[in-house]
Amino acid sequence: MAKHKVSRSVVIDAPAADIFDILAAPHRHPEFDGSGWVRDQIEGPQRLGPGERFGMRMRMRERVPYRVSNRVVEFEKDRRIAWRHFGPHRWRWELRPVEGGTRVTETFDYSYGLAWFYQLVGYPSHNARSIERTLVRLKELTEKSN
Repeated sequence: MAKHKVSRSVVIDAPAADIFDILAAPHRHPEFDGSGWVRDQIEGPQRLGPGERFGMRMRMRERVPYRVSNRVVEFEKDRRIAWRHFGPHRWRWELRPVEGGTRVTETFDYSYGLAWFYQLVGYPSHNARSIERTLVRLKELTEKSN
């Protein structure tokens, strides 16, 4: 694992375009979120593109409701999408065709600053578990619809 990044991967039996369509639709994020924090989209487009902004309703640890406004900071159709909100970290999704489908890698990238803070509050280990659950849910969601 690269320093200040948490990544996990799964192979999904579906074309990259089908998976990317789900990732690029913020209203679908609660369907595959493994953290339990993402509730629903409150603003923004139905389909994300470069530089797009979108807002989500969240709930931290089932107790604390809040909202985040995100901006797409990396975008390569059917290959890569990443967004960030007020914090310097990024959530990145990379898709690569492989035998048997598409390798999907989700990364919590906190290398852009405040790494000491993220480590202090336990985000890397929490996010590793959430990413693992998210990838299972994304795989089930995508393969079910294909």
